[in-house]
Amino acid sequence: MPLPDKKKTTLGRPDAASATDVKATILKVAEDLFAQSGYAATSIREIADRSDANPAMIHYYFGNKESLLKAVLEKALSPLADSIEAMQSEHEVAPAEIVDTLMDTIASHPNLPYLIIREVMLPGGVMQAHFAEHLAPRLGGALPGLLEREIKNGRISVDTPPAIGALTLMSLAIFPFIVRPVAEQVLDVHMSGPAVVELKKHISRFVEKGFSS
Repeated sequence: MPLPDKKKTTLGRPDAASATDVKATILKVAEDLFAQSGYAATSIREIADRSDANPAMIHYYFGNKESLLKAVLEKALSPLADSIEAMQSEHEVAPAEIVDTLMDTIASHPNLPYLIIREVMLPGGVMQAHFAEHLAPRLGGALPGLLEREIKNGRISVDTPPAIGALTLMSLAIFPFIVRPVAEQVLDVHMSGPAVVELKKHISRFVEKGFSS
């Protein structure tokens, strides 16, 4: 008796554990492809093939391709948003702690900067409106408020405009990952493992001096 075709068996509704695994795989593959090839150039069929799934499963779990991209961003950025929200309830937050949190998020999703540049930052980015309305207020948009609180409490310099300070922290934390190919090839700085730890220490020292009161 021939074995059932794997692709065909996936058309049925999987159990909860299998569904979680399948969705996680689809999200990871979609994140990689959207970042590397761009949203417009990536098809649901290609994502399905690389996920060992099928287009029907992707539509079942995520709806259309745009909804899948939203889910990719939410999954990658929600832990960062939760961390920033937790900082808002803490008594004291050092700028270096914000840098560490940003860099930890990017290190675990190295394709995220390219995805955001392609689909959020550049003109015509398909996620610009969604990001500005739903994600930005919980991410970088929340940082000026944190810094303003630290200024009022005398823990960082009053010469630091909160919005400029937030932009500075995001730039220092994220830019090294954006230039990763050049950093690795030209500077021999590899954005993973011990190198990221060392870079975090250096940036933290720089930030502590620059933001000191």
